[in-house]
Amino acid sequence: MTSVRFAGAAWRKSNVSGDTGCVEAAFVEDEVGVRDSKLSDDSPVLVFTRHEWAAFLHGVGNGEFGLPAA
Repeated sequence: MTSVRFAGAAWRKSNVSGDTGCVEAAFVEDEVGVRDSKLSDDSPVLVFTRHEWAAFLHGVGNGEFGLPAA
């Protein structure tokens, strides 16, 4: 199910992720694909521009996606 343009791409995931699942990313030309590492090649791929990916990472680094306090 992996998008054709990401077939054969080098997928990367965090070195701190465990076997319970994580997302992994691949960089192809000016796009970033994100998929479920548990499903591997059977996973759908979300595709972002490099600019969108950079904005997302910036938001993560600034805590914009943290869970609200209980």
